[in-house]
Amino acid sequence: MGHSVGGHGSAATRPGLSPGVPEPASGAGRLRQIVFAYIALTKPRVIELLLVATVPVMLLADRGSIDIGLIAVTLVGGWLGAASANTLNMVIDHDIDQKMKRTERRPLARHAVSRMHALIFGLVLGVASFAVLWTCANLLSALLVTATIAFYVFVYTMILKRRTWQNVVWGGAAGCMPTLVGWAAVTGSLSWQPVVLFLVIFFWTPPHTWALAMRYKEDYKAAGVPMLPVVATELHVARQMVYYTWATVVSTLVLVWATGPIYAVVAIAAGAWFLRAVHKLLAATRRGEPITPLKVFLQSNEYLAIVFCGLAVDSVVHLPTVASWF
Repeated sequence: MGHSVGGHGSAATRPGLSPGVPEPASGAGRLRQIVFAYIALTKPRVIELLLVATVPVMLLADRGSIDIGLIAVTLVGGWLGAASANTLNMVIDHDIDQKMKRTERRPLARHAVSRMHALIFGLVLGVASFAVLWTCANLLSALLVTATIAFYVFVYTMILKRRTWQNVVWGGAAGCMPTLVGWAAVTGSLSWQPVVLFLVIFFWTPPHTWALAMRYKEDYKAAGVPMLPVVATELHVARQMVYYTWATVVSTLVLVWATGPIYAVVAIAAGAWFLRAVHKLLAATRRGEPITPLKVFLQSNEYLAIVFCGLAVDSVVHLPTVASWF
């Protein structure tokens, strides 16, 4: 997925084919290429965040109970929505994806799918997402997913991404929406708990993304995307990552009041572990030593997964909440 298929060599020299463009396969081989290209449009690895965020929030909303059917349809609807947003994002970003080594093998960048077909695919996914959630969950969850798609496409991709270093700060709000969608699917309303979890992901997104951008700074510079590591010094970026990581960890602790001891222990331990990583990055930057931002990026993924898995276990086990101790 995301890699070129087919051969090079003679195919690149045949009339009608551009240099470096593989000759289309036929029959089953061609069908397989098309299927994988459309799957790649949805950025399936990015959608993992949907699972990490949605299920624990739904378990918290229905603490002590597990509604497998509702969880399943919410995940399907949420996945369709995220796939729609990711596909439409690629339609808009097809030009800069061709300039970045990290993204040059995406379907539109290598012309595996036409922009028009990708646009139609993305819109159909969005409509399907709304239909699934409205039919099988409720209208509020369907509207929240639709708002997420619109925000990610029109606000982040079309306005913020290429204009300001704060692109991922405010644009990252789209990635926080599964917390609200999951809660709304269960309760038909919103409350302070999903808002806190929204903030957890909101504050987590900048250090997570900037760590990756530090590693691929030259890519973003070549594409004209003003990510913070492109427009600021490494020391400034590292400091900002520390500030946002502290905000992330503090936000996780706010939720301790509505959960049990399992989540409290996990949030504190995981928070200390993640803070240590970003502080080490800052210290190395200050000393002028070689830094490994990709390690922090990977650890940020693990941190978020640990915190939300701890929340899921705590909700299922359903021990008395910390609030009940007082």
